[in-house]
Amino acid sequence: MKILFITHYFQPEPMFFGLPFVIELQKRGHQVEVLTGYPNYPGGKIYDGYKMRCWQRQMMDGVSVVRLPLYPSHNQSGLKRFLCYASLALTKTIMGPWLTKKADIAYIVQGPATLGLPAIVMKWFKRIPFVYHIQDIWPDSLCSTGMFNNGFGMRLLHRWCNFVYKQATKIVVITPGMKQTLIDRGVPESKIDVVYNWCDQTLANSSLQDSDSLRHDLQMTDKFNIVFAGNMGAAQALDAVIDAAAIVQKQCPDIQFVFIGSGVSVDDLKKRAQNQNLNNVIFHPRKPVVEIGAILNLADVLLVHLRDDPLFSITIPSKTQAYMAIGKSILMAVKGDAANLVEKANAGIACQPQNPQSIADAAIRLRTMTQKDLVKMANNAKAFYNNEMDFPIAVSKLESIFRSTKY
Repeated sequence: MKILFITHYFQPEPMFFGLPFVIELQKRGHQVEVLTGYPNYPGGKIYDGYKMRCWQRQMMDGVSVVRLPLYPSHNQSGLKRFLCYASLALTKTIMGPWLTKKADIAYIVQGPATLGLPAIVMKWFKRIPFVYHIQDIWPDSLCSTGMFNNGFGMRLLHRWCNFVYKQATKIVVITPGMKQTLIDRGVPESKIDVVYNWCDQTLANSSLQDSDSLRHDLQMTDKFNIVFAGNMGAAQALDAVIDAAAIVQKQCPDIQFVFIGSGVSVDDLKKRAQNQNLNNVIFHPRKPVVEIGAILNLADVLLVHLRDDPLFSITIPSKTQAYMAIGKSILMAVKGDAANLVEKANAGIACQPQNPQSIADAAIRLRTMTQKDLVKMANNAKAFYNNEMDFPIAVSKLESIFRSTKY
């Protein structure tokens, strides 16, 4: 098949399935062309080696990539972020049909919902049906993050998204909850397929590197280590985990909470731990992807926590796939699909987010389990990932969807 891949982000930007996914499709005999912008995420500045032009065509590992101009910005300004999204959608809409080859289908990875515009134009004027792969439900995700909450604007975005869903030939979502949400909004169930995201294979492979010296350097010796790795911001609401650590310290002092990463809440979390005189909480800075797998492999349990928000109940945090691929028991403090996934796989214990007592109870329950039971849950996590989420399996599912897509 000839596939036009339309995306806002693409390598060298950090996108876990952009270029690797396209290369895999080409290995399977498909011809893929990528339509994207000039790389600027996450800093909002054009990467070295690139210069903003009217358009640029480059070859990346045998993949043809067409880049178009945009307003580069990824800060907290809602207006500037909108200009970034809208500018690239506009240049793709105007120039994309002329700069790309005729394709059998277009595949759109929906970061911003504005990408629906060039997809619709391609459908109307070049008769290219499109598969719309939703990673976040818009405009709900904007409201949840606080980036946008204008009532009139939200209603317009709702109407736009519903229009895009109607125009799409197929829609792919990453959780069953997202599928049900779209059904509730009038999208035919037959139009929607669930394909779980996979994890960066670099991370999974790096987990094979283990050493006693690394454990010592990270102060993880002779403790039952519950590890959280990733961004620490408002969405993660990790103050509840700090409060849970205070409860745990009194009842099970050999449990240690290890936070690895960066984010706007790190300083506040450190102060919260200090104010409660906690000696079972430690922080380490963000680590490169090639190193973090080995660190996660030292954990006894890996923690996922998000704010108690209805939107998060229909998502699966990306670290979940990584934790399962590594093969570790999971303490899942996220409601809905994420908790259901861990319970379905028998890969850990779910508890209530932003509930210190529930988190503490789950942590203590995991600590009192036998090593055999913990290993069994870890093996279940890895087996579920390998059978349901792994890269080749997800690509095969998407490939099947592409083949079934007709104008």
